[in-house]
Amino acid sequence: MSTQTHSHDIHMQPYDKTHSFINDQHIWQTIESSANPTQQQVRHVLEKAQECQGLSIEETAILLQNQHAELDDALFNVAREIKNKIYGNRIVLFAPLYVSNHCANSCSYCGFNADNHALKRTTLKPEQIRNEVRVLQDMGHKRILAVYGEHPRNNVDAIVDSIATMYDCKDDKGGEIRRINVNCAPMSSTDFARLKTAQIGTYQCFQETYHRDTYESVHLKGKKKDYLYRLYAMHRAMEGGIDDVGIGALFGLYDHRFELLAMLSHVEQLETVCGVGPHTISFPRIEPAHGSEISEKPPYEVDDECFKRIVAITRLAVPYTGLIMSTRESSTLRKELLELGVSQISAGSRTSPGGYQDSEQDQHDAEQFSLGDHRPMDDIIYELVTESNSVPSFCTGCYRKGRTGDHFIGLAKQQFIGKFCQPNALITFREYLNDYAGEQTQKAGTELIERELTAMGKARERNVRTCLAKTDAGERDIYL
Repeated sequence: MSTQTHSHDIHMQPYDKTHSFINDQHIWQTIESSANPTQQQVRHVLEKAQECQGLSIEETAILLQNQHAELDDALFNVAREIKNKIYGNRIVLFAPLYVSNHCANSCSYCGFNADNHALKRTTLKPEQIRNEVRVLQDMGHKRILAVYGEHPRNNVDAIVDSIATMYDCKDDKGGEIRRINVNCAPMSSTDFARLKTAQIGTYQCFQETYHRDTYESVHLKGKKKDYLYRLYAMHRAMEGGIDDVGIGALFGLYDHRFELLAMLSHVEQLETVCGVGPHTISFPRIEPAHGSEISEKPPYEVDDECFKRIVAITRLAVPYTGLIMSTRESSTLRKELLELGVSQISAGSRTSPGGYQDSEQDQHDAEQFSLGDHRPMDDIIYELVTESNSVPSFCTGCYRKGRTGDHFIGLAKQQFIGKFCQPNALITFREYLNDYAGEQTQKAGTELIERELTAMGKARERNVRTCLAKTDAGERDIYL
């Protein structure tokens, strides 16, 4: 893996971390004032969205409260158009690697909560981490999300050491993890600066719920009870030099309309204060978790149809942000969501420390939540290619070329990022086909690559074919 790094100056505006920038009253007034919108209002917002400039919170509220079923198809069509215009037909693949389920917080919706005494607690040792990475490498993964329970033993030094172990794993086929994103407890800006030295990609942390009263009612003890400390985590990450951050809300804890508008308020705040919004947004829904009663019957359950609208509307509201969908959801629903704006998915996931090594064993007593998509990665890739006409991408070039933060967003806004991403997706997919794919996936994937090449301009096609020839000859980790 290249250790080349690029830093962008992050010019922070002053902000007051003692007050919440989530204005409950304004959000509810916006929801009430846009209730029962007319078809004309909805169509006007959809037309504006097609300009790929994003939507205001007021415009988003109109789409959220559309009561005209026939306009859902129009919404979904616009979401497809925007996703294809910005990201093309690429789907980035990754896997979570749970390093630790030790947690000092009591969150009523989570299987890792400190009061769940039936949970088997594990923090992986270096050799166990290597074993997990080897399994992921054998699947073909190049990008992982390292996940750590929020516990003092998972301090920044321990996290940095574990990431170094992950990067150090190589195999004979050129298997390696080229980029590690991190989901861990919020830190001080000083600790975030230390975390940045580990060559991480995106720092990910979810507010869970932006509704403060609900937040305080579901977080019973531990440092996570501090709503404001978590709310300003991304500000501190930016102060520490991490310019790619990922946010999200756990849908089902509170009214989905409030959560989405509050999350977009978070986007606006980051753009105003930090100069760049989040690199990714995730959409976890509460799933059953052992030791959590609330997870069995969420107080504000979001059904599949509502969930699809949430994802599509988010794609319209923040067209340049990557949207992530995990294996919490079923294979059928994930396939539908790919068309509505999702640009990154996990594949072959396990949600317990050591879960990849012990994949044949029952992991329910150590996992964070139940999965909806249990398919092997090669099956997921075969479906992406044959049924969604999508290019599975294992590319990590943007991180290592310095196309992060405002640089990446700037290229995306010019609809220029595809110049790099589409070739890199094809090159890394060829790696996967050569090294890891089953026979039917190899055949279908090779045909897809050929179709994509012939659709390019002649100069780009020649350049990419040269890279593919080098890949076929055994060279690895080629990126533009």
